[in-house]
Amino acid sequence: MSQYDTPNSIAELQENIEEIQQQVDVVCQRIGRNPAEVRLLPVTKTLPAERVEQAYQLGFRCFGENKVLEAKGKYEALQHLPIHWILIGHLQSNKVKYVAKFIDEFHALDSIKLAEKLDHRLAQVQRILPVFIQVNTSNEQSKFGVKPAQALALIEQCQQFPQLKIIGLMTLAIHSQDPVEVRRCFQTLRLLRDEIQKTYPDIQRLSMGMSGDFEIAIEEGATDIRVGQAIFGARDLPDNYYWSEQ
Repeated sequence: MSQYDTPNSIAELQENIEEIQQQVDVVCQRIGRNPAEVRLLPVTKTLPAERVEQAYQLGFRCFGENKVLEAKGKYEALQHLPIHWILIGHLQSNKVKYVAKFIDEFHALDSIKLAEKLDHRLAQVQRILPVFIQVNTSNEQSKFGVKPAQALALIEQCQQFPQLKIIGLMTLAIHSQDPVEVRRCFQTLRLLRDEIQKTYPDIQRLSMGMSGDFEIAIEEGATDIRVGQAIFGARDLPDNYYWSEQ
């Protein structure tokens, strides 16, 4: 039985959102952070466009999607709304053309080859894309992302691509019930960001933390938490299904 109940009305959806925001506020108050520093990013993978529109009506303007083709369908259905679409999942190079058209932020850049293709496509449509470098802090083979020791080198290589604006780092914590292991992943990303800032001070954001671990992520400095199930209810498929772009 999942701990995440699916809201059956917009009122119940609002209750879920308010509960998450309250948890964010409590954590920030405890550690002396301003809650305004933490962006709550609702993740709407597998949900219909109608659900996204409900969340929009409740005040959200940014939505996270894992699969670019699914995001494209929602973008086309909701063009009447000024939504900020954020791709948080792995991107195959043959789908870069879609990202260049409508994605407003990309949280999973993990190779120079992908960066080059993105830059080329973005130049054609005269767009600059804010991006996060995905870092595999858990060292799990099932996850994408560069190794922590490789992140700075990728950032340096990306300086040749004027259409890409690197603004932060992203990670998925280890799939574990041990909060110490989960925290270690977030600490690794924060310390890496702090080191990178010595050379690139504009790289400030940390996209880390999901429904089950966002409180730990906030304690470790997260600026963007990606919350889906705690807002919209449990999904039928496990999270690792969404880590690859299919």
